Amino acid sequence: MDLTVVWAAIIIFAIAAYVVMDGFDLGIGILFPLFRVGTERDMAMNSIAPVWDGNETWLVLGGGGLLAAFPLAYAIVLPALYAPLIGMLLGLIFRGVAFEFRWRDPAHRRIWDIAFCVGSVVAAMMQGITLGALLQGIHVEGRAYAGGWWDWLTGFSLLTGISLIVGYALLGTGWLIWKTTGPLQSHVRRLARPLTIAMLLAIAAVSAATPFLEGKYYERWFAWPGVLASAQMPLLVALTGFVLWRALRGRRDWLPFAMSLVLFALSLIGLMISIWPDVVPGRITIWEAAAPERSQIFLLIGTGVLLPLILAYTSWAYWVFRGKVDEAGYH
Repeated sequence: MDLTVVWAAIIIFAIAAYVVMDGFDLGIGILFPLFRVGTERDMAMNSIAPVWDGNETWLVLGGGGLLAAFPLAYAIVLPALYAPLIGMLLGLIFRGVAFEFRWRDPAHRRIWDIAFCVGSVVAAMMQGITLGALLQGIHVEGRAYAGGWWDWLTGFSLLTGISLIVGYALLGTGWLIWKTTGPLQSHVRRLARPLTIAMLLAIAAVSAATPFLEGKYYERWFAWPGVLASAQMPLLVALTGFVLWRALRGRRDWLPFAMSLVLFALSLIGLMISIWPDVVPGRITIWEAAAPERSQIFLLIGTGVLLPLILAYTSWAYWVFRGKVDEAGYH
């Protein structure tokens, strides 16, 4: 078994788990100003209160795994993306503090609500910009980053940043449709409809621009016979969008969230079509950036123990708090 591929799969899984689990969390923060002060905001916060602070576990696993298993990629990517990554971390810290203090400092709850929203928007925007900056390419000379401080800031990276904000907001509506009832559920159903259209347009815009960023991307999407497989992706996205739109008018409260997750899964598959097997897109493959085999084996032993424990605990937490939520909490 190729340990390098195993480690790439672990990091991809960690990133996907983070997007799923922290995406709806950030989405609720992005939508927060649209909820009525009082019951709606309290119900939205209660729906994520039991799980929100464990979601960043996957971000730590993905970043730590990149450092340990692909140190060359870590040494190149980090200097190229210092600014958006620091912005993301500050946003996550800011919203975390706001989450706790809005309950403990009711006199200033309005300020903490604003901080919760701003931190969520900044974190989501910076994550999207980071993705866009990676996709558009990093200037590498030898084994080091050779670009400038502002190379990450382009029209394409801003597009991916805005697109991720829209996507997380859609996940947030799906989660609240699933977990709440009454006026808040009806409210987020209405919000989800324009967000669904915006998400499909965002996917189309990013997908249309990506193949022209690098010659390799274009070949992977349009070269024969790979085009036979890649051509199915737009059809799958359109079909998922249609099912999501219908689900917003149905009675299966879990289905909008599930279909939103499918849209993210298809987007991740499209991303992998573009960059695999590169870890620094268009520059360095996973094998060129990999740590020595003995290091990978050593790290895999610890990951093999901890990853099942994290999955078991996370699954248990979501199972315990699987019901609907109201202003007072879960029931």
